[in-house]
This record gives sequence, C-alpha cells and structure tokens, in this order.
Amino acid sequence: MTRYGMVVAIVLLMLSAVIYSPGSGAATLPKNPQTELVYVGTQGSQIHALRIDTSTGKLTMIGPVAEGLRPTWVLAHPELPILYAVDDESAKEGSVTAYAVNRETGALTKVNRVATKGNGTTNLSLDMHSMTLLAANYNSGSVSSIAVNRNGSLGPFVSMIQETGSGPNKRQASAHAHSATVDPSERYALVPDLGADRVFVYGFDPATHELTPDGGPDPHSFALPPGSGPRHAAFGLNGQFVYLLNELTAEIMVLRWDASQGRLTQVRAVQTSSDGFKGIKSGAEVAVSHDGRFLYVENRGENAIVVYRVNPDSGELSLVQRTSSDGNKPWGFAIDSSGKWLLVANQQSGTVHEFSIDPASGMVSDTRQSADVPAPVSIAFVK
Repeated sequence: MTRYGMVVAIVLLMLSAVIYSPGSGAATLPKNPQTELVYVGTQGSQIHALRIDTSTGKLTMIGPVAEGLRPTWVLAHPELPILYAVDDESAKEGSVTAYAVNRETGALTKVNRVATKGNGTTNLSLDMHSMTLLAANYNSGSVSSIAVNRNGSLGPFVSMIQETGSGPNKRQASAHAHSATVDPSERYALVPDLGADRVFVYGFDPATHELTPDGGPDPHSFALPPGSGPRHAAFGLNGQFVYLLNELTAEIMVLRWDASQGRLTQVRAVQTSSDGFKGIKSGAEVAVSHDGRFLYVENRGENAIVVYRVNPDSGELSLVQRTSSDGNKPWGFAIDSSGKWLLVANQQSGTVHEFSIDPASGMVSDTRQSADVPAPVSIAFVK
C-alpha cells in the first residue's frame, strides 16, 4: 500500500469511529445540540468555519480550517460529519475533496479526493437516495457524477457529459454548466448551463450513479430566451415545480416538471430586479424554505435578498419582501437546519451576514451579526 493509501485508510477508520458509536451505530452529537458548524467556501485558498447557536443566532468565529484548494463551493453531508469542497481552478482539472468534520472544534481532516475530469468545478449537489455527487464544471461546460460511500467518503468517478452551446452575451461563448441536481423521481439530472442558455436534462441511473446523454430526435433539454444565463435551480416541495434563477437577467422562471416525460414547461417568468433598476442585472442563489412555503432569491446586481410566497398548487410566486443583503456582491446563502437563520456570503465586502427568518411570514430580519471572511461565496451547515 502506498503512503497516501495508508493515510486515507487511517482517516477512514477514524471517521467510522467518530460517526458510529460501538453499541448502536447512532451518529454522535455535539455537546450542545443547539449549535451548528458553518463552513464558508471562498475564492481564496481557504475554507473558513464559524459556529452558530441556533437558539439565539449568536455567531462565533473559528477561522481557517483547510487550505490548498480554491474552494468556491462547499457542501455538507446531511447526515454525517462530512464536508465536500471543490477545487475551482479554471486552468486545471477540477476535483472534489471530502473532509471529516470534528464537531467539537470544527477542524477538518482530509479523507480523500476525486478528479471530476472537467475544468472549473464550481458547484456540487448530493442525491442521498443513490449516494451520488454531481459536480458542475463551469469552465469546460460539463457535468460529472461521483459515487459516495456509506461512510461519506468519495467513491469512484463514474461519468461525465460534455455540453455544447452558446449565447449572445460575452460570457456565453461556450457552454458553462453552473449547477446540477437529480430530480425527485431519480430518473433524470437537470443541469442549468449559463453559456448554452439551456437546462440540459440527462438520464440518471441511481444504481450505477451514471449520467446518460440526452439523445434522440426530440431532446429533453429546455431552451431559454437568448442571453438568460441559467445558473441555479431548486425543486418545490412537491417536486412538480422547478424554480430556475437566470444569472444574466436576474429572472426567476417557474417551470413545471413532468417526471414521466422528463420535460420542463414554463409557467411564469418573474423579474427579481426592482422597477427602474438601471445597473447590470445578476442573479446569484435560490432556495426553497424547509416547509416549501417560501422562495428566497439572492439578487447580486442590487445587493438584495428577495422573498416570495409559493402557491403549492400553481407554483406561482407572490412578492413578500425585498431587503438589503447588508454587503456587496452577495454570492451565495444557506438556511440552517432549524429554518430560523439565513447566512449570506457577501463576496466583495468580505462578510458573512446573518438574518433571522419569521416562519409565519417568511420575512427575514437583519440580526446585525456578521463575520469577516475574505471573498466568501458559499455556505454549508453541519449539525
């Protein structure tokens, strides 16, 4: 066994001991169950960590906990103390690294790394049922699938699909896959591609973790108006609607999802920019509340958080609130497991800012709490 292999084996053994108790196999819990760890992906070479008290919202800085990557996107395993991070370098092959999380200190220990076979790996999503990690490779315009082991470590690279297409914007000279997610039926993967002005719909096999191209004379991909620049998408709670955020127009598209046919159809397009806005439009992030009643959108062009109420029957959106992100260039955000706190990564101002969420109205309130983190762009919570 190589020296590297021995190190990986030891870390995996330690990880198994942390995750499972000898008697019952139940996950270990932090000493204070009302706290969560917050990991911040950055455009630098470090992952930073905070701790949040979910009963009060108090933020405590831990500091840098990993370095050596360009970890623009971080993603937490929803059940195990594992964090995944991309290495988002446009000039070289991208990768995903799995880290074991020390729940008491927030420290990260590298478990293993898998190459994505694409450049500029910029986004990750995890399908828990099939234990598959999807990686969107922005610069090369491709999407990759990687198997995930039961202990949370990364399994083998499985498949990669290269995309093609372009648009009228100067940023659309070629395909740029910006995110990817498995649909609730687990038969398809949806990939918003900023460069191609399309949401590509690929076949997905949960048993093998494999993506298959959208072949045949009648493609499943959804074509957007030229210059839209689709970025991120979120499924509604019942799986019938998809909320697609277009980066270049800052529009939210409400799309109906037909899982039996693997097709998207447009219901409505909603402009998230305020009336009369004359600046450069830019949408950054979108998420559905845990109960499915509200939609949260990050408008980077106006440094704003926009809240909508969701009609569960029609998928339609009604505006609830528009408020400042309390920083410049909000790049990403995340909602904690309690659904009470929303943390925003303001990239240009170098702050992670906290908002509380009213569960009845869906509205957010500025808590005036923030932490200084250089060039933050993504947020992940670990319980």
